[in-house]
Amino acid sequence: MSGELAKLLSDLKEPEALEFVEKALGEGVDPMQLLGDAKEGMNIVGERFASQDYFIPDLVFSGEILKGIVNMLKPHLKKGAEPERIGKIVIGTVAGDIHDIGKDLVVFMLDVNGFEALDLGIDVPVEKFVDAIKASGSTVVGLSGFLTLAFDSMKDTIDAIKDAGLRDQVKIMIGGGQINDEVKSYVGADAYGRDAVEAVKLAQGWIGG
Repeated sequence: MSGELAKLLSDLKEPEALEFVEKALGEGVDPMQLLGDAKEGMNIVGERFASQDYFIPDLVFSGEILKGIVNMLKPHLKKGAEPERIGKIVIGTVAGDIHDIGKDLVVFMLDVNGFEALDLGIDVPVEKFVDAIKASGSTVVGLSGFLTLAFDSMKDTIDAIKDAGLRDQVKIMIGGGQINDEVKSYVGADAYGRDAVEAVKLAQGWIGG
């Protein structure tokens, strides 16, 4: 049985995956094991997306299947048995930029991989990022920006985090548009992610999971 749910989810077989979960629960399979198998399926989806075998619609559809599985499992999980979130990540599109498709996909992928993504939205002023880090205790920050003008906003945001005495407490990733090593160095970020899967890998490397 082990691995079958992961395969069904990663192959995007929604009815079969949900039917498998229903049958497994009826046979007394540990719901936490099924949750782990579902997460493994999402990891495979992520790998297929990274290798361009899957595309954004496939990624979103796999997330919908996962939500369906989780909804089936919730009533069977003992109180407090649902795993705690791995860690908090503050994320937003920087000031002057209103693009959110890439950011929303990163938030979605962080969520299904067990992180608590604190989405500040679009056109976010630097002070809002600083306040969110202080309030949440987050150790990872994601700055999104599609326009080239966002590079200066990213730099201003990171400078403000530094001025607030928080820079040593957080790892900062950037993403969106024409991001490269040169931009990363210019704005003062720790890393950049080319896509949502890479952003999750960075978060896992910094926080765990």
